Amino acid sequence: MRIVMAAVDGVFDSGLSTIMDVLGAANSLSARDGGAPPFSVTVVGGGPQVRTGNGLSLATVPFGELPHGTDLLLMPAVGFQAPDRVVAAVREPANAWLLDLAAASAASGTPLAAACSGAFFLAESGTLERKRATTSWWLGPAFRARYPGVVLEDSRTLIQDGPVTTAGAAFAHIDLALWVVQRHSPALADLVARYLLIGDRPSQAAFALPTQLAQADPLMAAFERWARAHLADPPPLAEAARTLGVSQRTLQRTAQTVLGRSPLDFVQDIRLDEATFLLRTTTLSAEAIAGRVGYRNVSTLRELVRRRRGSSLETLRHGGADAPAQSPPLSS
Repeated sequence: MRIVMAAVDGVFDSGLSTIMDVLGAANSLSARDGGAPPFSVTVVGGGPQVRTGNGLSLATVPFGELPHGTDLLLMPAVGFQAPDRVVAAVREPANAWLLDLAAASAASGTPLAAACSGAFFLAESGTLERKRATTSWWLGPAFRARYPGVVLEDSRTLIQDGPVTTAGAAFAHIDLALWVVQRHSPALADLVARYLLIGDRPSQAAFALPTQLAQADPLMAAFERWARAHLADPPPLAEAARTLGVSQRTLQRTAQTVLGRSPLDFVQDIRLDEATFLLRTTTLSAEAIAGRVGYRNVSTLRELVRRRRGSSLETLRHGGADAPAQSPPLSS
């Protein structure tokens, strides 16, 4: 498989190198068994070199000299950046070549793939229009605002919609690279995953911090504060809308536009976020915590944790691998 990896100034160092390492491991394991290396990777740029997000110089093939016959165009993320910086990067005139390359590749039938903020470049090129896609969870509000024609599912780690595949947060570059290997050989992908200790992370929803997501919109920020103040005995959403000075329809529409979920789903996120905080920082029983976040039965909270985290209350309490970072306690 002939893979072209597009790199711009500020490319995410570990994202690019992770993809190279996973594909390199697949080539090495194939060679060990007497097979030919299944992947060749050409790193293309706007000129003969780019500078990574951490300031390293990387030799690239200028896009004008790109050989024909590409089987996959792959876009890693730009370095860890605030949403406005990511948008500025996709609008940067020096990066227009990448948008043209993505559009031309899609028109010729070449499959496309991107991870994290790399999905912004595909969306900017128009190749994600009316397609399902994902990106890093904390970039979701900015992505929805700029690309309303893309069906963003930012709770997913990896989404393939026809010839375009996108991966979520920064280290989902691993999942994207493994997906490339799996397209060639599921058995080889399994072997690479075992050698590199790559786990299965089907959702990034466990790591999305509700407070940070809500800051993308003043109404959602106010609703998030309201919801935290009423978790123990949440009144109807109609009361929240009246308190915030908007209609219930406006509250519903804004939540869907900014967060990609309903107000009730967002309240569930906040409940789970608060429950996780209490589990990890107090000795309250699971039953008491369930009551504090609005559930009469602890079984309801257990089911929410199982469904949203793929985990258990006990695992979250002891800071297991599935537990997200701590978030602030209830607002006073």
